Amino acid sequence: MSKVNRIIGVSVAALALTFGFVTPALATPPNIPSTATAKSELAGLTVRADGSMTGYSRDKFPHWITQSGSCNTREAVLKRDGTNVVTDSSCAATSGRWFSPYDGATWSAASDVDIDHIVPLAAAWRSGASSWSTAQRQSFANDMSGPQLIAVTDNVNQAKGDQTPATWKPPLTSYWCTYAKMWVHTKYRWSLSVNSAEKTELTGMLGRC
Repeated sequence: MSKVNRIIGVSVAALALTFGFVTPALATPPNIPSTATAKSELAGLTVRADGSMTGYSRDKFPHWITQSGSCNTREAVLKRDGTNVVTDSSCAATSGRWFSPYDGATWSAASDVDIDHIVPLAAAWRSGASSWSTAQRQSFANDMSGPQLIAVTDNVNQAKGDQTPATWKPPLTSYWCTYAKMWVHTKYRWSLSVNSAEKTELTGMLGRC
């Protein structure tokens, strides 16, 4: 995605929301917990230092597997999180609109949208997934039953990389509460640990709810 296209996308989204002529479909993964539940789950997470990255590879988390028919995980999330999404015979999105809650931008080309792993694969590896089987890591990388996958602006997702909330948060502070709830619930569901700095930041983010 070009810088010019990104600026246009953000500007259009801002104008549309300001003047009220567009109500964007907010990307909403399933099973985002309540604030109370998220706080309870955070309290229940094991706190320990991050493990080693030795042996890590994204290939150890097979992702974008087939979900149904010819649709893989990326395509399924694009359909779930977008508005008026049209796909071709191979399930590739040919048109639609995607609102990225991380930065408030709206996109009309699927190529401008990434599917973010709320808890990045490398972050999962450091917090417990290094001991999982490949089958477990595949399930984690393609998990559509919880709030682990979301369609967002590609540049923003790339800026996040494998960072935890200790060093990266969505540009829109208004989304920090929801982001923290999704992060905590994903780690809780998958029995992953948090480090102390990560827990401190998550506690503060949940305090904004």
